[in-house]
Amino acid sequence: MTMPLMRPPRKNPVLRTRQMNLPPGARGRVALGLTAAAAEGRFELQTCDDCGTVQYPPREVCHKCLSAALRWRQQSGEGELLGSTTLHHSNDLFFRERLPWRLGLVHLDAGPTLVVHLHGEVDDAPQRVRVGARLDRAGQAVLIAFPNEGSPHMADDKMLREMTSDPKFRKVLVTDGKTETGQAIVRALVKAGADIVWVGHAEPWKKMGDGLDDISALPQVTLVPLDLTNGRQVTELAGSIGGKVDIVINNAEVHRTFGIGARRGTDVAKAEMDINYFGLLRLAQEFGPALKGRSADGVTGATAWVNLLSIYALSNFPPHGTFSASKAAAHSLAQCLRAEMRPAGIRVINVFPGPIDDEWNQHTPPPKLAPAALANAIVKALRDGVEDVYPGDVAQEWLERWRDNPKVLERELAAGA
Repeated sequence: MTMPLMRPPRKNPVLRTRQMNLPPGARGRVALGLTAAAAEGRFELQTCDDCGTVQYPPREVCHKCLSAALRWRQQSGEGELLGSTTLHHSNDLFFRERLPWRLGLVHLDAGPTLVVHLHGEVDDAPQRVRVGARLDRAGQAVLIAFPNEGSPHMADDKMLREMTSDPKFRKVLVTDGKTETGQAIVRALVKAGADIVWVGHAEPWKKMGDGLDDISALPQVTLVPLDLTNGRQVTELAGSIGGKVDIVINNAEVHRTFGIGARRGTDVAKAEMDINYFGLLRLAQEFGPALKGRSADGVTGATAWVNLLSIYALSNFPPHGTFSASKAAAHSLAQCLRAEMRPAGIRVINVFPGPIDDEWNQHTPPPKLAPAALANAIVKALRDGVEDVYPGDVAQEWLERWRDNPKVLERELAAGA
């Protein structure tokens, strides 16, 4: 049974900040299919279309029939633990700092035999286990064996916590608390055990709404003035709390309807870009270096950056045309941010919801995503250590169509589908 994580002591400010040592990150191109699936929370292995063999490690051709017709297919991960060992010495700096470390040999019901990391609740062989794929601090896929029945605190396992961004006992910045979505995110973080939640609100001189009053009464919540169009205000806030934040959740956005011809001028489009794209850029420039500098601060070190994007970022939805374009720009910028944060072990999570049940989607027919469901999806993504999340039925169907044929999806959307 995993012992529940205890609140860590406060960091001694006199001590030198540790620097992050990443686990070995070299992978061949063919192996990146495993990483791509793990980034969305799936465990996939290569399966031969000709003979049906499931194989590991990844190869260019089937090891049984030499066919090149290989597809990545999701696996259940069920198998038998054949043996285990505990490392007490390692020449690699990342593992040397985290010893002892358990490894095991698992024979999957699907066929292959794998070398995997072992969750602390997995007993000695032989026993049944479930293998899953996670992203390590270098952003590459690793395989972990879990017990078939875990304890309530299994997420607090020391090894597993290295692969995730659990908000428990961490300090979080939520950039916009005025929306129903932002307030739902704050409540979900508090429920997940966040230590402090700083909640941004633009134009603090205005009377607060009922929702903001409610979350400000929570003992973990502190309201902070934050307008992402104001570079000086972002800089001042980063100077005040940037060295304490462990997770940034950027949910601030401007969402307006209409496309190009139905609206005169560029003022609305500029407002959307100023928050949805340039706001992210300002935030990343100020808070990014602080997160990278604290990524090795123990079990509650800086760990993740979350961007609330939109499924419209994949393919433009003409009734929300300029908003879609701003989210596409933010998506591209978030990919750059992910590449720059990876050497420090900071995970960048992009969330692509479908239509949210808010004022800007009043005329959008169901199904729409409830703010609470979106908030729970964000917390689950942090706990599971994934990179890309597509919450809601619309987002899932949109993603499937986009992967199948982006041009067909574009034509369907242009025709009003």
